[in-house]
Amino acid sequence: MRVLLVEDEVRLAETGRRGLSAEGFNVEVVSDGEDGLWSATENAYDVIVLDIMLPSLNGYKVVEQLRARGVWTPILMLTAKDGEYDQADAFDLGADDYLTKPFSFVILVARLRALVRRGAPERPVVLVVGDLELDPSRRQVRRAGKEVPLTPREYGLLLHLVRHHGDVVSKTEILASVWDVNYDGDPNVVEVYIGYLRRKIDAPFGRQSIQTVRGMGYRLVADDG
Repeated sequence: MRVLLVEDEVRLAETGRRGLSAEGFNVEVVSDGEDGLWSATENAYDVIVLDIMLPSLNGYKVVEQLRARGVWTPILMLTAKDGEYDQADAFDLGADDYLTKPFSFVILVARLRALVRRGAPERPVVLVVGDLELDPSRRQVRRAGKEVPLTPREYGLLLHLVRHHGDVVSKTEILASVWDVNYDGDPNVVEVYIGYLRRKIDAPFGRQSIQTVRGMGYRLVADDG
């Protein structure tokens, strides 16, 4: 499995290269955004690990330009920042996963293997589940043709559910992907935000698209009423 690691911190880049190589990945390392963009455009990789804070071209711009060029290689973004706006921005631009430094190397390897298994099908401009539409480029949500305003955290949660629609996603997975892998607050915050989403995208439209699967998690399904 070929991995492109775009990271300007020399020690972290070398540690990542050695660790991933030991796990069977074939790793290429570049240290700035422009080189990362060129390598990802000109060469075939199974997955890209991309830091956000990079010289010459930041990670957001790299993702944006890759997706604009039709390069759909799965991307996992790394950042020392921690905030819902950073994560929402990364997903909006086309990233597939997100880890905040410091992170568990075991988690990194597991996330990369999951992204490789998932592959990189070309993505539609607008994500659609029944009459629910999510436009990542505009960060806009519509149901039955009506725009539904969401907070950044609500949007991030809905985006995760939409991308995994039909599948059950656990509370732990949601916390790691929508909040942070190192989140140590009350896990019931997921239930709170699921409730917020239901009141905005389900209840006003007479829908029940966000399902609770007892003991397992949540699932988004098409419900056109």
